[in-house]
Amino acid sequence: MIRLIYIVSILILIGCHTEIPTEHTYIDEIKPSTTPLIFAKEFISNNSISDFGSIFNKDNDEFYFAIDTLNRACIKYAKYQEGNWTTPVVILSDSTYSFNDPFLSNDEQKLYYISNMPRNEQDTIEDYDIWYSKKEGEKWSRPINAGMAINSDANEYYISFAQNGAMYFSSNKGKDDDKQYDFDIYKSEYKGGEFETPQRLSDSINSKRYEADVFISPDESYIIYSTARRGGIGRRDLNISFKDENDHWANSINMGEPINTKANELCPFVTKDGKYLFYTSNQDIYWVSAEVINELKGDLTE
Repeated sequence: MIRLIYIVSILILIGCHTEIPTEHTYIDEIKPSTTPLIFAKEFISNNSISDFGSIFNKDNDEFYFAIDTLNRACIKYAKYQEGNWTTPVVILSDSTYSFNDPFLSNDEQKLYYISNMPRNEQDTIEDYDIWYSKKEGEKWSRPINAGMAINSDANEYYISFAQNGAMYFSSNKGKDDDKQYDFDIYKSEYKGGEFETPQRLSDSINSKRYEADVFISPDESYIIYSTARRGGIGRRDLNISFKDENDHWANSINMGEPINTKANELCPFVTKDGKYLFYTSNQDIYWVSAEVINELKGDLTE
């Protein structure tokens, strides 16, 4: 039987404040240049805990992120109100199952995430699906499975939305039986209020190795994702691809140092204002000026 999911009302945060800073934008007072910095050290990024996917809402006054403790992930939330940021609290957690990779829908009325909880009492397949909760006043609803148009009996990871509503995500449903980590990136168009059958992106993006944790720019002009390829800098690097003049994805390129390191780079997210790229490296959340994206694009056109 599915255990009770722990969903915390946003209202519970009222009165629970911290002294981090009075200027609400982005939480952290020290803004990065094109050299990455650990984000909000100790307040958000904590050396003793594995931090994962992180997002701001469009007004940059709500922050969602995931942490992993004892191989079980949960989603936390902080809000700017009454001149301060509230101390992050858990909003999605369970004693058995994980919740990770938060991402808001474009209208911010749904919070998407992944979980390995079963779809129903008859579900015996242990895999990750994409789920969401609906905004209900100051609360989020119980988890709702995104449905079989999106989910399969394999794993679906990390969600990102284009401005037109299309969902980008990764799945290992096309893997060979002996290659559990052969994830590819898929796109599902959103039409008539429904997600259509996902289509695997071209070989400019995908390979026979790991491609996951995808961020799509709102206008679908570039895509950033995590990949494990021979000749990379670390175990998993962030790659980027830009659309060419024929509206096709160009071959992706490694985003290079100092973004990529010998560790794992995961969970990219660019703020709605286009100013900063967030990602996870070596189990901490980092951020860097999104000017690095323009520089990489410029290098390709020279």
